[in-house]
Amino acid sequence: SKVVSEALEAAIMVELFPRAQIDVFIEVLQADAGTRIAGLTAASVAVAAAGIPMRDMVVGCTAGKVGDKIVLDLSKEEDNFGQADLPVGILPKSDRVVLMQMDGDLSVEEFEQATSMIMKATKRIAQIQRDALTKKYETKEKEQGE
Repeated sequence: SKVVSEALEAAIMVELFPRAQIDVFIEVLQADAGTRIAGLTAASVAVAAAGIPMRDMVVGCTAGKVGDKIVLDLSKEEDNFGQADLPVGILPKSDRVVLMQMDGDLSVEEFEQATSMIMKATKRIAQIQRDALTKKYETKEKEQGE
């Protein structure tokens, strides 16, 4: 989608590829809400694993309001019947927001609580992304050494 493309473009050093096109395809095998954010987060790892230079990886997380409570990572039912949905993509090194959309209504306090929860969660997700890439290259190094 356009928003995922723009979020990834903010992370990729596109200036190094002035006449190139980088295609990223996201195939959702099972949808239980959060597909845009999950796809964006996974695509960012895939781009990094492909060796494409990036400023940072994009990390996504969604908060929402369900039963007057702010929660993270809404299920399909919560997304469909909740009061608000706030998907956000950030570059964790700089905390730069590269994607933000909202359906529904949140008060200023609820919005601040949701974004605070998202920022904390994306820091943890960013570490998981880095660990996955580190493990991939450690495994390759061991295989080449044998």
